Amino acid sequence: MTIDWDAEAATFDDEPDHGLRDAVVREAWAGRLGDWLPGTAGDVLDLGCGTGSLSLIAAECGHRVTAVDLSPRMVERAREKLAGHGAEVLLGDAALPPVEGRTFDTILARHVLWTLPDLDEVLRHWCSLLRPGGRLVLIEGVWGTTDPAGIPATRLIEALTPLVGRLHSERLSGDPRLWGKEVADERYAVVGVLPATPPRHKEVVDVHLILRRGDEVLLARRANTGYGDGLLNVPSGHVEPGEDVRKAVLREAREEIGLTLAPTDVRAAVVLQHRGPGGNPRIGWFFEANHGSGGTPFNAEPEKCEELTWHAIDALPDDMVAYCRAGLEAWRAGERFLLHWQEDGDAVGHDAAGARRAVPLAPGQGQRTTR
Repeated sequence: MTIDWDAEAATFDDEPDHGLRDAVVREAWAGRLGDWLPGTAGDVLDLGCGTGSLSLIAAECGHRVTAVDLSPRMVERAREKLAGHGAEVLLGDAALPPVEGRTFDTILARHVLWTLPDLDEVLRHWCSLLRPGGRLVLIEGVWGTTDPAGIPATRLIEALTPLVGRLHSERLSGDPRLWGKEVADERYAVVGVLPATPPRHKEVVDVHLILRRGDEVLLARRANTGYGDGLLNVPSGHVEPGEDVRKAVLREAREEIGLTLAPTDVRAAVVLQHRGPGGNPRIGWFFEANHGSGGTPFNAEPEKCEELTWHAIDALPDDMVAYCRAGLEAWRAGERFLLHWQEDGDAVGHDAAGARRAVPLAPGQGQRTTR
């Protein structure tokens, strides 16, 4: 949905919850913000501030406010409203606010996230602008019934949960004082608080099985997984709590292709650190096993796999997950330790014409003999 916010600026404050001109509405929002914002004065970044009504309440509570909006007309009206309160109002994109090098105690955003294209990426960036123990105060909703627009509370909570230490949500639809009228649609607030000390870095650990049949390897076409669907990959999965990597690859072999492998049937082949486009780093362990060990492979998870096919290691297909392709190419070349760090604009699938992201981290041992 495209909205001309400059055109909306002249009448924006006519809505009771925008202008807060009614004393009852203003008192209701001031009470909620008093609960959500820190009890001591701090630095507040109000993103998508509109005409600055919530920024004004925060400033009157003693907070040092920086407000950002993409609309020049909105910024003009916000500066007028906040004059004399020591607030700074900047013209810029709420998704990437122009506050380079600065951090804040609180980020406040009301009815803004639903207008931005990438919820998860925006939340990650906003969290990077907060100090330890900082908080996100996010007020959102879903408006309309025939053609609803907005973000359901469940979606926002799901996206925010991995990023914060504590999370609190409140339903706002049932309080007509906030809106100047009764409302029937979904309106809510979510407050997420970062840990007071930064958490230790953690990475997901994956395991991958290179099942050899002479100079061929077994590939599975992903389906209904939400990642790389339609692309080929070796049988793989995540290490579960309490598992070591060898137990994990034995379990994945049993669950995905029906093999009952013994620990002595698998050998570590390649270890690589990988970052997918827009994702977080992870560690991948590739294990090698010979065809015939543990039985005959078959598609044991047809709901997640469209087909199993054999391919020559020196003629791998292009329609593969890039991560997997990098691991197999390293294995064939005799490389045992690899860095595969993709940029945000890269594709999940292998791109034969794209940039080479695989970087060997130790001298190679020469090309592997597959026969």
